[in-house]
Amino acid sequence: MAGIDGPAKFPSTRWTLILSARESPAARRSAFDELLRDYWRPLYAFARRKGCDRERAEDAVQGFMVHLLERDFLSRLDPSRGRMRSYLRAAMEHYLVNLHEKERAQKRGGGALSVSLSSLSLDFELAERSLLETPFEPESAFDREWALTLMERAMKKLEAEFQSGQRRAPFEAVADFFRGGETPSYKDVAARHGMTIPQLKSLLHRARLRYRELVEQEAVDTVEEPGNGAFEVRELLGYLAR
Repeated sequence: MAGIDGPAKFPSTRWTLILSARESPAARRSAFDELLRDYWRPLYAFARRKGCDRERAEDAVQGFMVHLLERDFLSRLDPSRGRMRSYLRAAMEHYLVNLHEKERAQKRGGGALSVSLSSLSLDFELAERSLLETPFEPESAFDREWALTLMERAMKKLEAEFQSGQRRAPFEAVADFFRGGETPSYKDVAARHGMTIPQLKSLLHRARLRYRELVEQEAVDTVEEPGNGAFEVRELLGYLAR
């Protein structure tokens, strides 16, 4: 990958994942699955807010990702031109404008990379429920789902650190404090896990700091310069506050 990344500017990021899809059919399939699993929800919300019904939106998401990986998008991708989020949103909008023509060429991504969406365990029922809280403007809907996806990926990594023993505490002791809704009782949670309240608060403080680090790492993974990660996080959190 040295010829693609340059001098360590882009360590294993979503950009390099896409660029690596040029290397072999197996790499294209792997990249397709991972990108679809990571970013289908923002793309799906965008398509739905653009007026697609559910089935057409599902088709559009898969067709777009196949198009991204198989067509001349690959030869023109340039990470230095901007954020992954902006690129995918603009590319999806262009794809939808030309959807009728694309569907004639590849119905449901009907090339070598055709794959059943159900095989990736994509929760379209959850995506539909999320639309109830999603702005009606397609761009805002995309950005909100992108922010939620980024935060969910960071939370899964935090949970994995607890489950692996890297963090010596039960993840259940902090999980409820990261969920929306009513804040749990410090006294009840501490007692349930054999901790004092100060110990629980210290654990939560460390977990929140680590979570913010992981969120920023997820953002850095999709921007053109690592230093732009914090700005990307602030902007994305703004979309959730609307």
